[in-house]
Amino acid sequence: RRSGQYTMNHEHSKKMPDGASFDRSGSQDSLDELSMDDYWKELENIHETRGNNHEERVALVVKEPDEGELEEEWLKEAGLSNLFGESSGDSLESVVFLSTLTRTQKAAVEKRIETVTQTMRKKNKQHQIPDVRDIFRLQNDSKGKVCDGSEPSTVRTKENENTNETHDGTKGPKFSLGTDEQKSLLEDMPSSDTDINLEISFAEQAANLKDSSAGKMYRGGGGDTLLPNFRLPKDKTGTTKIGDLAPQDMKKVYSLALIELTALYDILGTEFKQQKAVKIKTKDSGLFGVPLSLLLEQDQKKVPGTKIPLIFQKLIAQIEETTLETEGLLRIPGVATRVKGLCQELEAKFYEGTFNWENVKQHDAASLLKLFIRELPQPLLTVEYLKAFQDVQKLPTRKQQLQALNLLVILLPEANRDTLKVLLEFLQRVIDHRDKNKMTLKNVAMVMAPNLFTFHGFGSKIIEQSEFVMAAGTANVMRFMIQYQKLLWTIPKFIVNQVRKQNTESQKKEKKDKAMKKLLKKMAYDREKHEKQEKTPNDTDVPQGVIRVQAPHLSKVSMAIQLTEELKAGDIVARFLSQKSGNVQTLRKEEVFLYEIGGNIGERCLDDDTYMKDLYQLNPNAEWVIKPKQS
Repeated sequence: RRSGQYTMNHEHSKKMPDGASFDRSGSQDSLDELSMDDYWKELENIHETRGNNHEERVALVVKEPDEGELEEEWLKEAGLSNLFGESSGDSLESVVFLSTLTRTQKAAVEKRIETVTQTMRKKNKQHQIPDVRDIFRLQNDSKGKVCDGSEPSTVRTKENENTNETHDGTKGPKFSLGTDEQKSLLEDMPSSDTDINLEISFAEQAANLKDSSAGKMYRGGGGDTLLPNFRLPKDKTGTTKIGDLAPQDMKKVYSLALIELTALYDILGTEFKQQKAVKIKTKDSGLFGVPLSLLLEQDQKKVPGTKIPLIFQKLIAQIEETTLETEGLLRIPGVATRVKGLCQELEAKFYEGTFNWENVKQHDAASLLKLFIRELPQPLLTVEYLKAFQDVQKLPTRKQQLQALNLLVILLPEANRDTLKVLLEFLQRVIDHRDKNKMTLKNVAMVMAPNLFTFHGFGSKIIEQSEFVMAAGTANVMRFMIQYQKLLWTIPKFIVNQVRKQNTESQKKEKKDKAMKKLLKKMAYDREKHEKQEKTPNDTDVPQGVIRVQAPHLSKVSMAIQLTEELKAGDIVARFLSQKSGNVQTLRKEEVFLYEIGGNIGERCLDDDTYMKDLYQLNPNAEWVIKPKQS
């Protein structure tokens, strides 16, 4: 796997393998050969388009990692690089971080540290090499006990019983992350095959299912109508979406998601390896074949704050402008020579604003959209995680596949994730018109999968049998991403709770540190008042369940709100907006949100259905501010 190309093995794509059969496991629907026609035809169209493009694509080299290099890189990505190397002495932050991990997450970290440690010893590196057992023993000696599913977990529970259960955001097992509590919560919670439990670590759920004699894995058959109707049970403290948290908390979410995904793949016996692409020379301007980050940098000079490439937005708008009822939309290709001409003309005239969009036919615009995705120097799903996205099909149950996709979406760089989101929303709108355009979920997935998953085998030749299996698998992953996109952009509650716990533990260790004010996003925050609150157990009734909500952007800038069992975040926003004054009301309800700021979270935008009393009990030291959502 020393090198690879972001190109198709087109000799395999010209025809569907004769009589190919594959293991129709529970992770794949029964996609018969006829239903795969759209997939193979799309590959032919891609090959034809590339054949007409005289510019050869530069090979994207994927570096062959040395022994232990992958694990060392993984630890850096997880924010744990100070557990080894020259900075291994400065591990206070890591001890806090490790103290919040679940049993399975901790096992994943231990496994990687052990590999790096052995490699360092072999290479005789001249710096401190900690023993993996010492690293986790450090936590037992610290105030925050480690969650190893045994003695420390029990100690923590007793600590919570003897102190205020809500001052650091705890509320029984909801906030305790010890394995014993997680198992207990798993057993107590009613579950169904279609409920997605976001309160318990996915890897812990998988381990519990694996250990349970009654843990029969749910498998299902094919057909659009048979995709499970997965749903999220209502969380009274509010659903957290990607984009709702402040950057400093999202950094913690990223580290936890990486560890959780690795732990999940470890439990399920699937190899998880991040690929690393060597930097290659790419175009530094233009539209097609330009790195996403560079393209956005270019676009933000034209439209400040834009998060989606302008050409990508315009192509979608152009397709939708005609009608989404056109039969065969996305499936029927544009005329290859005309698409090539349009591509060249767009490169020359798009930013000048002189390109004539009236002459662009709908199928040509759709072909240009797919071309844009394929021509990215690195795939939209990234070199690092493309293989992990492909391997989702290998996981035993659909629920686990969905959980893995959820974590992978969180791990994508912001630009890739935002662009993917706009693409999936557009594809869903196409599917919504399936009665007219004949493009069902399965059809759209078949057509789009080759455009997102064309990084085949990193240059290795794939026999047709294997390619057919991968084609069916990636088409199913594509279906999942379209069907469950709203679920995929949700940050699991157990990860948000781990972030809360990290923040609480850090505050305990750094109470007098003025740098903590940065956590509050420069909001006025009286630490002395909150330290007094922390010393007062059961202060949820003082002053009789009243919170003060600030709204600096509205005419009514502050209001005391009495908490009730049924009061929701949306009710508070509506109450503020109904307060008319001499000022002209310029903000609408959909433009402003209630934020939870400080306490055990940096900043969190609340969904309208958040029950405020429940959230207040989870984070009584927070401030509450109504403001527009930052782009």
